[in-house]
Amino acid sequence: MRNGTRADRAPLQCLSMPEFDVVGVGLNATDTLLMVPHFPAYAGKVPFDAEVMSPGGQVASAMVACARLGLRAKYIGTVGDDERGRIQMESLRSTGVNLDHVQLRKGCPNQSAYIIVDRSTGERTVLWRRDDCLRIDPGEIADDQIAGARLLHIDGHDTPAVAHAAAIARRHGIPVTVDVDTIYHGFDRVLPNVDYLVASSEFPGNWTGIRDPFEALASLQTEYGMKLAAMTLGAHGALARAGGQFIYAPAYVVDCVDTTGAGDVFHGAFCYAVLQGMTMPAALDFSNAMAALNCTAMGARGGIRGLDEIRLLMARGERRSNPDFAARAQASGSPAV
Repeated sequence: MRNGTRADRAPLQCLSMPEFDVVGVGLNATDTLLMVPHFPAYAGKVPFDAEVMSPGGQVASAMVACARLGLRAKYIGTVGDDERGRIQMESLRSTGVNLDHVQLRKGCPNQSAYIIVDRSTGERTVLWRRDDCLRIDPGEIADDQIAGARLLHIDGHDTPAVAHAAAIARRHGIPVTVDVDTIYHGFDRVLPNVDYLVASSEFPGNWTGIRDPFEALASLQTEYGMKLAAMTLGAHGALARAGGQFIYAPAYVVDCVDTTGAGDVFHGAFCYAVLQGMTMPAALDFSNAMAALNCTAMGARGGIRGLDEIRLLMARGERRSNPDFAARAQASGSPAV
């Protein structure tokens, strides 16, 4: 722990026998979910019928998903010393995620979010806050914290810190996956060390200035030389470019209760798929299935399921396809998902 009290660093491990399957550097948050029968109109009123506090956050939830799948997962980040921070830490500990290099920031509130969930659709609107006292400094991430992993997963928020972590991973030959939803200043220093980019649907176009998603992904992959450039599409699945071809993976149809955390769980599943050596079409399909199951319960981690339930959904579940994406991917010679 930190702000004067950091847990002892684990010793540098022999790189031939990594200590962890996956290390994540980035955000956590503690959410307050308000369930409403329908989202109110602007300046309107609507009663809420449930209030639930639950832990979440991009990288932290991805690490929980990895641990649920049996991976040795470690989380590196900062946590406030308030009640929300305590809830976050208890959740991470209970799932078996290693917390040796989590920093406890004294006198600092944990990142929080108020999430309004439309019960009629499961879609949500997020209001969030993260104080500057939670910022991760690059100097607080040492080589030995990253080098003992088979894979590094990052987000984009504390850009200098995640850029530093990704550079460490590159030096040690460790693949890097990234979850990015918006443009961060200095993110151009992160992308050259990314192997697998899985972004929001808005990021590729906003970053490249290219509106067509296929062309935007191709531009990103060509410029930075990453193995895969992809975007999640919510209820329509995921689109990616790898090996010179586009891959479109349709979404799974489930009884959606709450979409909070679906993207974070998708990334955890994708980390698992990469480490298992899945083909990219199989990896995207697997990740779609795990993300869909998470939407069947409340909270960012409420519906995280294990391998048996994921495989059952993949074997029997109905998929929802976007015909335009499917047709264009197929025209590129895409393998079937």
